[in-house]
Amino acid sequence: MKINVVGSGYVGTTLAACLADLGHEVTAVDIDEDVVNTIEHGRAPIHEPGLSDLVAEHTGENLTATTSYENVADADVTFLAIQTPSQEDGSIDISPLAAAAEMTGEALADVEDDHLIIVKSTITPPSIEEIRSTVADSAGDAADRVEVATNPEFLREGTAVEDFLQPEKVVFGTESEWATRRLEEVFQPLLADHDTHVVRTNPETATMIKYANNAFLASKISLVNDLGNICKEFGIDAYEVADAIGLDDRIGEQFLRSGVGWGGSCFPKDVAAIVAAAREAGYDPAMLAAGIEVNDRQPERMLALLDKHVDVEGERVAVLGLAFKPGTDDTRNSRAIPVIEGLQERGAEVVGYDPIATENMRDRFPEIEYADSAIAALEGAAGALVVTDWDEFTALDEKFDTMATPVVVDGRRIVERREGIDYDGLTW
Repeated sequence: MKINVVGSGYVGTTLAACLADLGHEVTAVDIDEDVVNTIEHGRAPIHEPGLSDLVAEHTGENLTATTSYENVADADVTFLAIQTPSQEDGSIDISPLAAAAEMTGEALADVEDDHLIIVKSTITPPSIEEIRSTVADSAGDAADRVEVATNPEFLREGTAVEDFLQPEKVVFGTESEWATRRLEEVFQPLLADHDTHVVRTNPETATMIKYANNAFLASKISLVNDLGNICKEFGIDAYEVADAIGLDDRIGEQFLRSGVGWGGSCFPKDVAAIVAAAREAGYDPAMLAAGIEVNDRQPERMLALLDKHVDVEGERVAVLGLAFKPGTDDTRNSRAIPVIEGLQERGAEVVGYDPIATENMRDRFPEIEYADSAIAALEGAAGALVVTDWDEFTALDEKFDTMATPVVVDGRRIVERREGIDYDGLTW
């Protein structure tokens, strides 16, 4: 099939490369010339394991990139994978998505065959009608030949390519049988080769499934963090408790690793957005709001543990891990951000280290020092905070001896407690 993917961020680039890998003829459309040039030169504009290889393999064959909407109508379907950033009240800003929808509709104004526009962006159910209206107005007389569907993504940064090519579930939100059939054609190679659950529903329900999915997972992490904080007060190892309750198949073992909390581009934005949408509809979602509150408290609890061991004013403090999770260079809503801010408020001299996310964090905190290695960050430090569970931090061990005072506060349970270091786990 001929497929357009409008937007070349984390979701859009992964989507375009993976669809090309399935054998489709894919055109990536983005307004950023640098991003388009990067793809046209066979490179991925973002860091994601396995993605650069796919882009390199298919660019010049069945993957192209452009800033133009001129040939959008030549395709069978168009995916919209545009970011919907959070606003101050937690609600999402769909204006970038609406602008892309308008340009797509205008490009389809003379289309003679049915064309399916698939919203891949995460938007709340009430927002779908605005996108429909935007497309209808801009497509003019061709509006009755264009349908807007939704197909939410469930990709995890760091394993996005694997998640796409081996999905546990795909969700099709459509209003007609032809639209459903066309979505099935797009994903047919995956549905034929894997034991994938297929959910067929309407566009609004499909988007709600995405929000419910992320809200549940985020709340599960906040709940185990709340329980972990209680365990810490009782002198109990929260991980031993979590291992036991994870054996209950009603609970499951996944997302029971307590620590400094969740971040990234999805959980914070999606939970805040559905809370804001619910309040606008007249309902206060107390459980979800509590989950956000617990998550927001974890970095400060980590800093409070450090305060018990050392006064960091004027002292060098190492922050190990700047990405919101290992396997990505994404620092959006990283727990390292409030940790660094808290250290700055305490007058500490902060030095950060991350294997791949340093430059992204430097944009946020250009004033702090950045080390080229974890060892360099630790040297002479009065304290170390482990924020991201990169595998390389498990091998530091004796390197903590280079610290001025070997105080280690572990937010991810990745450092082994041993003699010679003053170790504190966040919930153990």
